[in-house]
Amino acid sequence: MPKLPFPSPVLLLTLLLISVPFQVISQIPNTEEQTVLLNLKQQLGNPPSLTSWNTTSSPCHWPGINCTDNSVTGVSLKNKTITEKIPPTICNLKNLTSLDVSYNNIPGAFPDILNCTRLQILDLSQNFFVGPIPSNIDRLSSLRYINVGANNFSGDIPSSIGRLSELRTLYLYQNQFNGTFPKEIGDLSNLEVLDMAYNEKFVPASIPVEFGKLKKLKTLWIAAANLMGEIPESLTNLTSLEILSLSVNSLTGPIPGGLFSLKNLTSLYLFSNKLSGELPNSFEGRNLVELDLSKNNLTGSIPEDFGKLQYLRLFNLFSNQFSGQLPASIGLMPSLAGFRVFKNNLSGVLPPELGLHSKLEAFEVSSNQFSGQLPQNLCAAGVLTGVVAFSNNLSGEVPQSLGNCSTLRTVQLYDNQFSSELPPGIWTTFNLSSLILNNNAFSGELPSELAWNLTRLEIGNNRFSGQIPAGVASWKNMVVFKASNNLFSGKIPVELTSLPQLTTLLLDGNQLSSILPSHIISWQTLTALNLSRNELSGKIPAALGSLPDLLYLDLSGNQFSGGIPPELGKLRLALLNLSSNKLSGMIPQELNNLAYEDSFLNNSNLCVDTPVLNFPSCNTKLRDSGKISRKYLAVALTLAVCVLLVAILLGFFVVRYYPYKKRKQDPATSELTAFHRLDFTEANILSNLTESNLIGSGGSGEVYRISINHSGEFVAVKRIWNNRTLDEKLEKQFIAEIEILGRIRHSNIVKLWCCISSENKKLLVYEYMENQSLDRWLHASKRSSISSGTNSVHHVVLDWPRRLQIAIGAAQGLCYMHHDCSPQIIHRDVKSSNILLDSEFKAKIADFGLAKMLAKQGEPRTMSAVAGSFGYIAPEYAYTKKVNEKIDIYSFGVVLLELVTGKEPNKGDEYSNLAEWAWRHYAEEKPIEEVFDPEINEADCLKQMTTVCKLGLRCTSNSPNDRPSMKDVLKILRRCDPTEISRGRKTEREVDTAPLLSTANYLYGYKRSKKVTDGEGNESLV
Repeated sequence: MPKLPFPSPVLLLTLLLISVPFQVISQIPNTEEQTVLLNLKQQLGNPPSLTSWNTTSSPCHWPGINCTDNSVTGVSLKNKTITEKIPPTICNLKNLTSLDVSYNNIPGAFPDILNCTRLQILDLSQNFFVGPIPSNIDRLSSLRYINVGANNFSGDIPSSIGRLSELRTLYLYQNQFNGTFPKEIGDLSNLEVLDMAYNEKFVPASIPVEFGKLKKLKTLWIAAANLMGEIPESLTNLTSLEILSLSVNSLTGPIPGGLFSLKNLTSLYLFSNKLSGELPNSFEGRNLVELDLSKNNLTGSIPEDFGKLQYLRLFNLFSNQFSGQLPASIGLMPSLAGFRVFKNNLSGVLPPELGLHSKLEAFEVSSNQFSGQLPQNLCAAGVLTGVVAFSNNLSGEVPQSLGNCSTLRTVQLYDNQFSSELPPGIWTTFNLSSLILNNNAFSGELPSELAWNLTRLEIGNNRFSGQIPAGVASWKNMVVFKASNNLFSGKIPVELTSLPQLTTLLLDGNQLSSILPSHIISWQTLTALNLSRNELSGKIPAALGSLPDLLYLDLSGNQFSGGIPPELGKLRLALLNLSSNKLSGMIPQELNNLAYEDSFLNNSNLCVDTPVLNFPSCNTKLRDSGKISRKYLAVALTLAVCVLLVAILLGFFVVRYYPYKKRKQDPATSELTAFHRLDFTEANILSNLTESNLIGSGGSGEVYRISINHSGEFVAVKRIWNNRTLDEKLEKQFIAEIEILGRIRHSNIVKLWCCISSENKKLLVYEYMENQSLDRWLHASKRSSISSGTNSVHHVVLDWPRRLQIAIGAAQGLCYMHHDCSPQIIHRDVKSSNILLDSEFKAKIADFGLAKMLAKQGEPRTMSAVAGSFGYIAPEYAYTKKVNEKIDIYSFGVVLLELVTGKEPNKGDEYSNLAEWAWRHYAEEKPIEEVFDPEINEADCLKQMTTVCKLGLRCTSNSPNDRPSMKDVLKILRRCDPTEISRGRKTEREVDTAPLLSTANYLYGYKRSKKVTDGEGNESLV
């Protein structure tokens, strides 16, 4: 067989090159772009998310990099935890058309990227950029999409934006713009989306008529942007418009009728303005899906053409001045889900077919003048969550179909003319949480079983009858039960006293009889109890005096007899009425004051110990009832004298002889207990307790600043004295508590170095805090200059960022004590003078009330040695021995108010302390900015200060249950702090401090001009 010729090397190389796939050739890296990107990675601090960017692969394979024709055209660094500025070298990517750096923590001004002239997409949103948008932004002439939302840009929006002729999408929402926006935006003929919402610092301005030239615009969103004036008629030229939101502004005048003729419009939001006038009678545009015109001053009737909106799902016209009848055609709308027309002047019957043709979820028609019956088919689709129809003239029976509506959460029918019995199923509807039927003519009996989640049952002023069933024991989630002025009879079942969540129980004006159950331990959250105008008898249970939160107690108009339990004197009642009973004996001394002068009327057998109330003296009654035998009195006096003599002899032995003997046996004069490794000795401390080192004194002792070495380090020594030898039990308590504190290791709690103990004094050695206490910085201008160490410093104003950091630091210390220590530590004397500041103004909690353990009966002592300090004391601390962390929350709330207002805690005004003054200001609905410290002129901090002020109010609520935990307090404070927000997402930029107490009225006795709604949404389910 002949040999084949061996191919030449040139031929083999040619064949090999031909066989290499084309895609391998295309993957040869562009070394210039690779270098640019690797340098970019380094300039960004080498974030861990970019570890795969390396020299071993092509940039086109790196995550976040897009390539076209083997050249980088897109860089996406979205959500990569970047904290460094974007360098201008990124523009060395000559073909870059897309740059996305959103959802990072990038600081600084608008990035220097105006040389990236091919950019078509730029996303800078959700970062921490500051300063203005560059006035020459139009150098990026190819931009089609730009998003700078959720940053801190300020100043004006430059008019040069109007020269970006290729722009389709412009997002400018949620910034700190405090200038103007230009009419030149109307020149962007290709613009489809314009979003400038939530820029409340814009200079007040009207909507430019030039915006009517944006013929391709589909979304116009300028909510909460300080708009004023009328909506220009030119907006009716926006024939492509699908979404229009101009809500939460100050717009006035009529709504241009042409807006309802826009054929593509699907969503129209104009709520919370001052718009007026009537709606047009016809609508050419039939594509509306969401319509919200609520909270304006619109008048006239609701047009018949609304019934032709076949796609309308959200129908919000509430809080206007609409009148007349609702068109029946509204009931035929096939897509209607939310129907809200409450707070208008509407009348007539409700559209009878509402709910029959659509999946109705919310039905809210309260505060109108509707008459007739409720529509029979509101829950025909089985998705209805609420029926809110209070304050109308509705009558007849409640539709039976509602009894089968398992999705109902709330039924509010009060202040109407309904009659007959409720459909049985309503009582047990699975998801029902509130049932409010007051002021109707309902009848029937209470069922033994209610919906498991029912928290609020209000059925007062009806005709319900029968006994309160023993099945109330299953109402475990009940918070409010109001059944006044009905026909209930029989006894109050003992099972009613087992409801652990109950705060309000009103059963007055019924026919209840027998005795009041005495076992009421479960009512620990009860604040109001009214059983007046019944036929109850027997004694008033002493256990009522053990209810810690009880504020209102009315047992008048019954047949109670016997004495008034002394335990009632321990309560701090805002209202007490025991009138018109058969009570006898002495009125407790705590209740014998003019605050209760109308509380005991028509009880002829009551008397008083001292003549304050208009009742006879109990001493007179005793003399009239008989005399004590002289013989037994003499025997009793003799025994008392003998016992007294023995006690005196024993006391003399204990006080004089035993301590002397103990000293003889133990000649040591003091003992040092260390909690850390010490760089000083006991002798260092004792030898320097001199007048020259004294920096402060109080009711329990003195504070010294003592140098411990030649390098300038100091400690603070608190010297607590007692002029008597401590007994053994008190000594053990003291040692136990300082051992707990000695184990604490937290950066926001002052370090306790050691304790030096002797017979009649204790020395507590703490780390020295250079800037001393917070109160000196807050209130120095009202007293004298601040002293730091031995040098006096002129008055310095703490700026708001520093005050906020102090609040966060102190809250961290208290949060650790309340939630992370075992056992839990309650400070009991939180105040600004016990919040110390180091050289960097870092806050640390100090003075844990050890001095109170050394105080003895009969010796002089300050208020802080007993139960806190004036102005900081929680209300319940004055009348209960039960101490929990809520007293610290109250005191810390006062500190927050000090930080915001600059006022001292006991100087709200001539009539009240700081907390009461702040609450009254809130209750009278004055602008909250009026309470702010005039020494703080930082306008950009107003939102933070408002949040902290409201938090301080919530912490100082009269009821302990209404105060937040320290964890919640710390969470809210952290969210106020930009440096804390930077660790999370921008969705936490706006902070919700939770609603303030609706009970402010009755707790502080102030009336408010606006109606206070409860948490169940009496005004709206929204």
